[in-house]
Amino acid sequence: MKRTYLSILCVAIFGISMQAQNKIPEVEEILAKMTLEEKIGQLNLVTPGGGVATGAVVSKNVEDKIKQGKVGGLFGVSGPDKIRMAQEFAVNDTRLGIPLLIGSDVIHGYKTTFPIPLGTASSWDMELIKRTAEVAAKEATADGINWNFSPMVDIARDPRWGRIAEGAGEDPYLGSQIAIAMVEGYQGEDLALPNTMISTVKHFALYGAAEAGRDYNTVDMSRLRMFNEYLPPYKAALDAGAASVMSSFNDVDGIPASGNKWLLTELLREKWGFDGFVVSDYTSVNEMIAHGLGDLQAVSALSLKAGLDMDMVGEGFLTTLGKSVAEGKVSEEEITIAARRILEAKHKLGLFEDPYKYLDSNRPATDILTKEHRTLAREAAKGSFVLLKKHEDILPISKSAKIALVGPLADNKNNMLGTWAPTGDPSLSVSILEGFKNVAPQATISYAKAANISNDTSFAKKVNVFGPRIMISERSSEAMLSEALEVAKNADVIVAAVGEATEMSGEAASRTDIQIPESQKKMIRELAKVGKPMVLVLMSGRPLDISEEMELPVSILQVWHPGVEAGNAIADVVFGDYNPSGKITASWPRNVGQIPVYYSVKTTGRPAPSEDFAKFKTNYLDTKNSALIPFGHGLSYTTFKYDHIKASRTELVANASIELSATITNTGDFDGEEVVQLYLHDKVRSVTPPVKELKGFQKIALKKGESKTVTFKITEEDLKFYNAQLDFVAEPGEFEFFIGGSSAIEAAGSFSFKR
Repeated sequence: MKRTYLSILCVAIFGISMQAQNKIPEVEEILAKMTLEEKIGQLNLVTPGGGVATGAVVSKNVEDKIKQGKVGGLFGVSGPDKIRMAQEFAVNDTRLGIPLLIGSDVIHGYKTTFPIPLGTASSWDMELIKRTAEVAAKEATADGINWNFSPMVDIARDPRWGRIAEGAGEDPYLGSQIAIAMVEGYQGEDLALPNTMISTVKHFALYGAAEAGRDYNTVDMSRLRMFNEYLPPYKAALDAGAASVMSSFNDVDGIPASGNKWLLTELLREKWGFDGFVVSDYTSVNEMIAHGLGDLQAVSALSLKAGLDMDMVGEGFLTTLGKSVAEGKVSEEEITIAARRILEAKHKLGLFEDPYKYLDSNRPATDILTKEHRTLAREAAKGSFVLLKKHEDILPISKSAKIALVGPLADNKNNMLGTWAPTGDPSLSVSILEGFKNVAPQATISYAKAANISNDTSFAKKVNVFGPRIMISERSSEAMLSEALEVAKNADVIVAAVGEATEMSGEAASRTDIQIPESQKKMIRELAKVGKPMVLVLMSGRPLDISEEMELPVSILQVWHPGVEAGNAIADVVFGDYNPSGKITASWPRNVGQIPVYYSVKTTGRPAPSEDFAKFKTNYLDTKNSALIPFGHGLSYTTFKYDHIKASRTELVANASIELSATITNTGDFDGEEVVQLYLHDKVRSVTPPVKELKGFQKIALKKGESKTVTFKITEEDLKFYNAQLDFVAEPGEFEFFIGGSSAIEAAGSFSFKR
């Protein structure tokens, strides 16, 4: 039938109207046909189980619900064939044929597992981090997934919190740069391409500040701290184009994030202009009942009205919103708004044009765990390692040495991938023993387990919830240690692989004792007595209290949980094929009593004049104020000298810039890389300033004997902060600047800012 002039005119006017309101005509056309029940169905995200769940609930009757139009998205399923079946149910068996979003937790790689995010953050290499996200997106989309629950950008200053492993550490500036790199890596320049995926910024908001470092715990902080220290990485990720946000488990100002209208509407949408969709975390809507906010119908209505668009697994939206509409507790228009946002995301992905665009059965064989991807995993792992302590000239080790490789993590594939690697396969990882043999085949390597990760069977049971991570040997601890000591006595050098099992950090893995377990500490003490050169290869998902180990005559190489190429990458560094260049992004405490410990503290009215105790000053009776290992610290096999640190002029004015520079010289015997860090201190302002704040960094490579001048351009924007009225301002005054290799540097110069 031919369309009449009037109908064409109406369509044209409709299209113009939609564009004026930033609405998508195709989406509005679908919405106009939908029943209330179908709209509610789009707000329901379910999992059939089989993957790694983050709660006790697994969705039931998933296939039937999809066919009934009661599902908007699916997660916990992968593979083109499986997902095609689910997508066909949605497209062919429902009245409107609306395709599904397919989500997954692709936290640090898909099948090619990269180091945990706290590790990759320690590379301070934004291009490298972006490349890892691009590969993760390529692999996940090859397996049919189009929506990623990453990146986690929560600022974390309490290493007791297990999920510190999933983020970038303690600093908002560095965290913001990493958030941008990851979003750009996942989403690329066009979400309609089959190798890009929707990125989800999580957990909104403040989840990393849970009281006592206990997961899911309450959060309470001032708006000033929120805006200046915790919110910047979320904002940066959204400015980079992230299309989705996940609400957090904690409360904010006494209201759980999933039902917090100030957070999800006033801040996120009205102040920041976010136009994507918000999904709850796993059953976080239902968990508002336990928070004390009412029954399932009440908390579901509260969440929808607050600005939450999609309910993950709990199905409170599915089962109660219809009743709430009938009772006048929510409006259909509020449901329509949420449904529109879900449909718009599907439109961005091109699913209405081709629901099966991510389901090419040929792609898994060509795009997943390729040689090139494993090469990148090895590169990322090497870049993440931090040389915490350098004792004499133990490192690097000669490839012809006689090596005692000992410790419970030395020949252990199950703990290489790290927490939150549900799509990785531990059996495909390279153990440290394998890596040593691959990289140094001429070396004489003798292995002994030496100790269990922990001897505590109750503790091991908690850690092993997702599989064997702590294996307690049938052999006695004494027998294992005795064997290791004999191996050590006959070696030129001892390499002890120690630290945490994978699930000793991560979600629901908070610890009040963040030392190396006593079973391993005893082993380290006894091996140190042998008198041979000794290296600790330290593996963990968090900063640890290693005050005892730092006093021993050992070198310490922090390798986090390095991913699928762990052993090869560790061997590359230990044997000197790569000079470690990582810098820690979260301060390491002297003991757990210092926590929270971070570099950008504020001075008090009674500042401590030094690290020595002074009565009536802000200090401790039993330890120093400073961290054991400060933010930004990381050594190298070579040494670097900083000089000619200067400002291009003494005064910065509005709409202009000033250049701060330093010359860095490689003064050692190895080529190496250095992360040059710039910090500023606002000496006087309307709200109390931190002692210093990171404002720039550059990673440079220097041949031995080579010098380079590094320059940072500073403008008024770099001086801005949120004042007491939450206005983002730069105030005239004096500024100190610091340029060096860590946050533990003295002021190098100053400049003034004037309008």
